[in-house]
Amino acid sequence: MPADHLGHVHLKVTDVDRAVAFYRDVLGLEVTERVDRYAFLSLGEHHHDLALQGIGAEEVDDGVPAAPRGPRVGLYHSAWEVDSADELRATAERLAEREVAVSPVDNGVSKALYFDDPDGNGVEVYLDTREERDIEQWNGRNERFDPFSL
Repeated sequence: MPADHLGHVHLKVTDVDRAVAFYRDVLGLEVTERVDRYAFLSLGEHHHDLALQGIGAEEVDDGVPAAPRGPRVGLYHSAWEVDSADELRATAERLAEREVAVSPVDNGVSKALYFDDPDGNGVEVYLDTREERDIEQWNGRNERFDPFSL
């Protein structure tokens, strides 16, 4: 039987408490379980949508996490959908309060905020705009937009 949905994303982080606070405060996830250096967070429908695994500095190359992006294979980002322009703007405001660098991109099919979590893992928060714009497929569009004007 083929898979019918993504179950969760599992990230390795250097500080579980810091990562929990970030994903709770920025994306609204809630902790459903905490076991040693693991935390499981949910948007409400599943036991967890995001699993965080704390790793010690000795498990990270030269004490510095490897940059997840760049010319190498691996996870580029996790993407989290919001239901409204108001929520996308509110997410941008929460990120600004935390002084997180954000790249807002209008893809035509969505308006998205791209940023890194405290460990450098790529994150996208987006609003699907396909229906309101009557666009079914991405056509290569990548234009900046002002998320505070939503």
